[in-house]
Amino acid sequence: MNVYYCLYIVSVTVASISQLLLKKSAMKKHASWLREYVNPYVAGGYVLLFLSMFLTILAFRGMDYKNGPVIESLGYVLVLFFSRIFFGERITRKKALGTVCILAGIFVFYI
Repeated sequence: MNVYYCLYIVSVTVASISQLLLKKSAMKKHASWLREYVNPYVAGGYVLLFLSMFLTILAFRGMDYKNGPVIESLGYVLVLFFSRIFFGERITRKKALGTVCILAGIFVFYI
């Protein structure tokens, strides 16, 4: 695995963390509609999304484009586990089955 693949995995992880920040903001009650969109969680989430985009562009300089969607699908798995850790969300059978399907698809793609 070369450095570009690792960079793309970092990019997916950063994007997953940004989704958690945006969800954290959405779960809070805000004083006004403006505060819903202008607060540290939203700002941080969008900064991380921009960083993720930048890292993705750098990663695609040295890797095949066909691998992008496969690695990007890891984001769904990361969000599932991060939501469990940080929000205490339950991992239902459907979520677990979906995650297994994603991981199986990645495995089959790289065989």
